Amino acid sequence: MTSPFPPDVETRLADERNVWLCTVRRDGSPHVTPVWFVYADGTWWIGCDARSVKVRNLEADPRVSLALEDGTAPVVAEGVAHLRRGEFPTTVVEAFARKYEGWDVGEPEGERLLLEVPVRRWLLAGTAQ
Repeated sequence: MTSPFPPDVETRLADERNVWLCTVRRDGSPHVTPVWFVYADGTWWIGCDARSVKVRNLEADPRVSLALEDGTAPVVAEGVAHLRRGEFPTTVVEAFARKYEGWDVGEPEGERLLLEVPVRRWLLAGTAQ
C-alpha cells in the first residue's frame, strides 16, 4: 500500500519531536499545548499525565486538532481522542522509546495515559483532505 502523503510529510510525521494539540475547555475556549507524539497507521499517539488539563478537556469533549510546528508547510489533522488507561500497546511504547531516547510513555504507571487519535480529516499544504 502506498502512503497517501508526499515523502516530506511522511518524514516529518516520523521525525518531528512535537505536535501542537488543541483541545476544547468546558467554556468552549481552546487549550493548545506542544506534546510528544508517535504517528502510525493513521493514528496519533500522545502520552500525558492523567491529571492534566488536556485530559479533563477530553473527558468532556474528545474532539482535537493537531498541527506540526512548521507554518510554511502545514500538516494539520482533526480527530476524536480515545483515552487509553492501563496497558498500552507494546508497539507504541517501543516507538516512543526509540523516538525519545528510551523514554517510557507509561511511567509512572497509573499516573499516565495514552491518547489515541485516529485521523478524521487532514489539512496538508493548505488543502483539506
